[in-house]
Amino acid sequence: MNRWRFVLSIRWARYLGLAIVFAIACGLLSWWQLARREEKVVENARVAANYDAAPIPLDEALPRLDSYEPDDEWLPVEVTGVYEEQLLVRNRPLGGKAGFELLAPLRTADGSVFVVDRGWLPVGSDVTAPETIPAAPSGEVTVIARLKPGEPSLPGGTSEAGVLASIQLEEVARILDEPVYTEAYGLVASEDPAVAEMPIASIRPEPDEGPHLSYAFQWVIFAIIGFAGLGFAIRQEYRYLNAEDPEERERAAKRERKRAAKRTDSDVEDELIDSGGR
Repeated sequence: MNRWRFVLSIRWARYLGLAIVFAIACGLLSWWQLARREEKVVENARVAANYDAAPIPLDEALPRLDSYEPDDEWLPVEVTGVYEEQLLVRNRPLGGKAGFELLAPLRTADGSVFVVDRGWLPVGSDVTAPETIPAAPSGEVTVIARLKPGEPSLPGGTSEAGVLASIQLEEVARILDEPVYTEAYGLVASEDPAVAEMPIASIRPEPDEGPHLSYAFQWVIFAIIGFAGLGFAIRQEYRYLNAEDPEERERAAKRERKRAAKRTDSDVEDELIDSGGR
């Protein structure tokens, strides 16, 4: 036991403390990755449950202008009204290309406005606006759209040309100065009557949990490696401090014989070449 007394020193206690702190940090990061995976699992389940569901009336899904629950995401709703002047949202990339989202406020019979995202448009030649903006159906239109939560505001806000920085529904309400559904908007699925020219519609999200589970396992492995490294360092110092001990010298000789037995002919030739070169 006296041979291992060195591990009781303050120096090795500090090394152990560092290994413990490192393991705790790895554990927290692993837990974070598992939590992110769980969010993906819930999101995938929500898409599977809602995306192809039968549409329900808007006022049933959102009984108030500020109604919205996370479980409502992707739920199809049906609403009838008249489109007002369309709005653009800038900096919306798709497939590596810059573009805009085209928003169309839909005024319903009770005077409230539901914001419909009619799709994506690529930037035009001057990059400050799309080349063309497809017109929305005129007159009364029945829209089926999938609910999405409103987005937070972004620095820069609405430009002088009236282009939004994000789908910030309270900002839309400010621009229109009308009662707007401020917690959720809709990704258009269909319009009746339909128009010939439409922006590029959104597509169904692919179920994907991401690499979070493998990352979680990696952080656990890193924690184990930390303790393994500490154990290796302790073992190396033990061998150094007890190099003259007969038992340790015998173990060192056995290790050397094993290494020698594993040498290949190529290793021997390389050693001969190196010794001849010197």
